[in-house]
Amino acid sequence: MTPPARPVSTPATGELPTARVAAASRDGVTRNAAIDHLRIVLTGLVIFHHVAIAYGGSGGWYWREQANASQPLLLMFNATNQSFFMGFFFLLAGYYTPASYERKGMARFWAERLLRLGVPLLVYFFVLAPLTVAMARTSGGHAFWPGWWEMTRRGAFGPGPLWFAEALLLFAGAYAVWRWLRPAPGPAQELPGFGALAFTAVILGAISFLVRLVIPVGKEIAWLQLGYFPCYIYLFAAGCAAAQARVLERITFRQAGPWLAVALLAWGTLPIFVFRPPWQGSFDGGFNANALSYAFWDPLVAWGAILGLLWAARIYWSRPAPLTTWLAGNAYAAYIVHPPVAVGLSLAARTWPLSPLEKFAVVGAAACVGSFLVGALLRGIPGGRRIL
Repeated sequence: MTPPARPVSTPATGELPTARVAAASRDGVTRNAAIDHLRIVLTGLVIFHHVAIAYGGSGGWYWREQANASQPLLLMFNATNQSFFMGFFFLLAGYYTPASYERKGMARFWAERLLRLGVPLLVYFFVLAPLTVAMARTSGGHAFWPGWWEMTRRGAFGPGPLWFAEALLLFAGAYAVWRWLRPAPGPAQELPGFGALAFTAVILGAISFLVRLVIPVGKEIAWLQLGYFPCYIYLFAAGCAAAQARVLERITFRQAGPWLAVALLAWGTLPIFVFRPPWQGSFDGGFNANALSYAFWDPLVAWGAILGLLWAARIYWSRPAPLTTWLAGNAYAAYIVHPPVAVGLSLAARTWPLSPLEKFAVVGAAACVGSFLVGALLRGIPGGRRIL
């Protein structure tokens, strides 16, 4: 299964209550420490995901040392991540959208979204994208500084991982229109039952399969891989619906457990598809059994991973600490700057006498540390915290 082509509970249950960060967020919402911890984990997974591509995983990236999909374990890592991590980001983005809209109103809501999403998107598009391309080209003997100017002059622009910001701007616009048409939407009070979520997974799998007949995975329209967007749209909307009753902060093992089992069973088929695909045809799309199985595989794994992580973080990692508070505050900035950091470290490690998997582990860890540090430095610039 191929990743994208580029790059609280009650005392009666015996469970601990959810701890929340005391300080309010910029949106005036009391932050949940468990969810902030998950944001840190997801940001780290994004960084490791892209480093994996450099060392033999599957997908598109600025620079690679090993051939595409040449390392089966990294291919499995990428496919697993792709099934849930960006969808999880959209779920959390939707979760904090209604409170921001209510507090600010449409005008301030849009101004804040353009500042927080639009400005990083433009900076990455016109500055960091050609910089990262020029950095990658140094492996072929090209000079970096002249190469950066050449890439800028030649228009080597693109949103990179900030396609996520582009999509969120579109989703924020759709949400604002929805609220204008329906000023007082009814919130979801509880997580839908297993049957309802299973039915939703089937519907989303079918829609994804149909979309990928026309727009296969890896094909971009306006830099967006629309083959993945049925699940992204649903999860963003689900986050919005779950916000008022804070549903994501009340996930129990009774709710998450069955989906963890489903996800593990579905994930257990991944080695079969990686090492010995049972059918012919591309997983990326087309009228074939492989594309059909991948379309249904994605949400089945995603539901278990997302609900399982929400439950586990609430029970086992719900206490804020100085380090995790710092990491959560810098996670968005780290996400933005990680491509040049990861590419630079990968290039520095070219001559290291390590296996691809060892380089993946070492460079991935270093890229996480470096991205958070660079992100913190950028947030220290006057006005940086308003944007990042």
